[in-house]
Amino acid sequence: MGALLISAIYSTGSLADSQIMVVANVGAAPPALEKSEIRNLFMGGVSQLALHPVALTPGTRERLIFNTRIVGLTESRVQSYWAQMRFSGREKPPVEVDSVNAMIRYLLNNEGSVGYVPANTPLPAELTVLYKAG
Repeated sequence: MGALLISAIYSTGSLADSQIMVVANVGAAPPALEKSEIRNLFMGGVSQLALHPVALTPGTRERLIFNTRIVGLTESRVQSYWAQMRFSGREKPPVEVDSVNAMIRYLLNNEGSVGYVPANTPLPAELTVLYKAG
């Protein structure tokens, strides 16, 4: 029983060992972004940049890592925040896609969009890494 639990833990991987990168379709002059700017962008804060955030759907491992490492909130706190923003009519949450492949397709088809993927994801030349966490 103990061996089964240990193998289950190792097979899912540890969040501490996971790296995530923030990537965008920004053309020739990619901006240098700080962690706080990325957090503000994805949480509807004021940004000087004309970037449009794209998030993975709740329940994905990458979203959990992004919310924990970049945003600094749990998924339930993020969901609560966006529920309040929608209710008050102040902000809309980022567009959501179902998978890393869908994220890459969305970013490729929408200039100015920014999202996150695992750090080991092969990227097309049209996408630029803006930040790497891990």
